[in-house]
Amino acid sequence: MRLSLCTITFRHHLLSLEDIARWAAANDFQGIELWAAHARNMQHMTDRNAEWMAAFGLSVPMLSDYLPLDEDLASLRDATSNLCRLAGRWGARKVRTFAGKSASRDISPEGRWRLSARLKDACMIAQDQGCQILVETHPETLADTLSSTQRLIEEIDHPALGINFDTLHIWEGGDDPVAAHRALLPHIRHYHLKNVRSRADLGVFEPANVYAAAGKRTGMTALFDGVVDYLGFLDELFEHDDVDASLEWFGGDCFNILANDARNLRLLEADRDAPIRAGVA
Repeated sequence: MRLSLCTITFRHHLLSLEDIARWAAANDFQGIELWAAHARNMQHMTDRNAEWMAAFGLSVPMLSDYLPLDEDLASLRDATSNLCRLAGRWGARKVRTFAGKSASRDISPEGRWRLSARLKDACMIAQDQGCQILVETHPETLADTLSSTQRLIEEIDHPALGINFDTLHIWEGGDDPVAAHRALLPHIRHYHLKNVRSRADLGVFEPANVYAAAGKRTGMTALFDGVVDYLGFLDELFEHDDVDASLEWFGGDCFNILANDARNLRLLEADRDAPIRAGVA
């Protein structure tokens, strides 16, 4: 497993990318998943690129963004092209987005067709630039359940489409993560790993709460302290060699939580029977 941290973790911190990269390299991470908002705000820093990151022994496997699928087609094409160009600067061949803003149960057939067509258009542009569009499994999108995600893959039917498999959100949607993983495996290109104290706490991951500096963080837990069975899921995941995954942490005490989760992942990967250390949160 090639493990990354996410710069969105530090969205409310006064830290430089260099600070984050040095810490990541010292704590057994292999990559940094770059929030596209951060990448855009560093465009004027011409020395910040894939080569600069490689000097820390790190790579950028993916840029995470939000394509404007509900805007006019020209705007979507420009945004996709610009995002892929920005990803190329960092050596990333994957860009993450969401499949709209409506739950699969709520969208009309016409709305679903339109959104699938927009995503296919984005995939065609991405392919021309050597990039892949990764749709994240996420509530209130067309990838909010296994069945809807599978249908979306069939509807788009393009080789530049992949899945960012968010294990927690798969579970949130009512599907078994191991079974869903097996079903989606040919299309999975990246994984997001995070956990929650209970189903009643899932609201802490709503975007408005996550992005708010004063948002609620209670209920976010270290990877092995929450309700999702990561021991069972990782036993399945570690059967595969070519795995890119990110620890997606939105809570406080970032450095301790990330370091402990990364350490436990490595222990578990090396020895499936290794004891898991209690989290700090």
